[in-house]
Amino acid sequence: MPLPLPVVTPAATRSVVSLVRGEDRRKLIYESLMAIDQELAPALTRKKYVLIKPNLTSNVKQLAATHADTLRGILDYLEPRFKGPVVIAEASSGNTMEGFDNFKYRQAIAEYRSLKVELIDLNREGNYVTSPLIDTNLQMFPVRLAARLMDPDAFILSASILKTHDCVVATMGVKNLVMGAPLHSPSATPGSVNGQDRWSDKMKFHTGMQQPPLGPHLMNYNLCLTAQKLAPFWGATVIDGLEGMEGDGPVSGTPVPSRIAIASLDWVAADRVGVEAMGIDPHWVGYLQYCEQVGIGNYDISKIEVRGEKIAAVARKYRLHPNTDRNLQWMAPLVLDR
Repeated sequence: MPLPLPVVTPAATRSVVSLVRGEDRRKLIYESLMAIDQELAPALTRKKYVLIKPNLTSNVKQLAATHADTLRGILDYLEPRFKGPVVIAEASSGNTMEGFDNFKYRQAIAEYRSLKVELIDLNREGNYVTSPLIDTNLQMFPVRLAARLMDPDAFILSASILKTHDCVVATMGVKNLVMGAPLHSPSATPGSVNGQDRWSDKMKFHTGMQQPPLGPHLMNYNLCLTAQKLAPFWGATVIDGLEGMEGDGPVSGTPVPSRIAIASLDWVAADRVGVEAMGIDPHWVGYLQYCEQVGIGNYDISKIEVRGEKIAAVARKYRLHPNTDRNLQWMAPLVLDR
């Protein structure tokens, strides 16, 4: 078994993560946030608006996307505690507004008029900040990240799902924000049409994935590099595990009835609890260990207070993606041709 990576910049304090179990998604999400209310409520008062970042990895497959009842659970929590406004913002790889419509987000937000909830397609909004990645030649190249996800006035709240992943083993709150930040032109199809260039920066994070072990090294590092850019603006994270995804995640996997929800102000710690709940070796998820190394949050379970259920009582063994052996090559020494 690989050893834990050394922590260069440890998180300043222990982290609190709620873990609740139940059968109703909306209630689960609400209860997971209520369990950390003493930490969450004061943090909300310091911001001018709340930005909920759902996970629309697919615009048509509900299992791969944040459910409208997850949003309802979050808004149930916010309504008596925050005067608004609230925005639900995403930069999906396809047509974001189409995803909002397919998953009935408009109907959900109509129930919370006092919060003045707005749906925003970050690709169409088009405001960005450039940030560096490393390519297969170990050269820096820029990507465009949604500027709104780095707005100091926004309380950023991630709404993700327990899912296995085809490149980095598992995906939850941290990766939801990191991979939701890269933009594409208002049309999702790269190329040139009628003299207008179309571009997409999302796939740049997959640079070299067909060249193991280099690709897995790069992807885990680039995810952490981008998380460093975004993390100073993060508020809270909630992970919907009522029905997780195993196997061919993050889009085409199969459901797992985990019947849990997880929430925290420490996104790395919440993901660590999620990894444990999925029965995944925590040493296998490189980008989360890197995030702990640079001080984004606690990945060491001994530094996490789990409030609610015991992890062992809810853990299930998720079937991993068929590419997992390839993806674990991020742990191997990198030998480059000379």
